[in-house]
Amino acid sequence: MKTNKSYTKRLKLTKSGKLLARKSGQNHFNAKERHAVKSVKNRDTEFHMSNKSRSRYLVNF
Repeated sequence: MKTNKSYTKRLKLTKSGKLLARKSGQNHFNAKERHAVKSVKNRDTEFHMSNKSRSRYLVNF
C-alpha cells in the first residue's frame, strides 16, 4: 500500500512521533487581522489521528 501524498504534504512528523499540521482559516482574509491573531494562526498544531487511519494513509511516514 502506498503513502497518501496529500496527507504527507500537509503534515510534519516530529522527532517524538507527533504529527503537526497548519491551523485552519489562514489562507486568505488575514490583512485585517491583528498581529497577535496572525502569529497565533502561523503556529502549527498537533494533529490527532487514530492508529487505524495512520496505518492506512501514512504507511512510510
